[in-house]
Amino acid sequence: MFDLPWSVTRLGFRVEYCFRQTPPRNGGEAKGAVDSELDRYMHLWALIRGTLMTPFHNVALIAADTSEADVDHHTRTFRDALQALIG
Repeated sequence: MFDLPWSVTRLGFRVEYCFRQTPPRNGGEAKGAVDSELDRYMHLWALIRGTLMTPFHNVALIAADTSEADVDHHTRTFRDALQALIG
């Protein structure tokens, strides 16, 4: 939709976002992908709209009882954050 360099990795109940074209293969690549300003923006945008991301990573924890409506809310929040960011 936005053609931005980011990837999503699902690890069980965790969904991790990385703002690079491909998922990092090691800690060095993950560290190199960190954009503190962008991370703060995404965390604050989500928090204000009722979605909590883990504080030290861009990870959403999806509980077993998470509803489809909860996932839709998360998706809208993420999409709206990107839309506001790129105009």
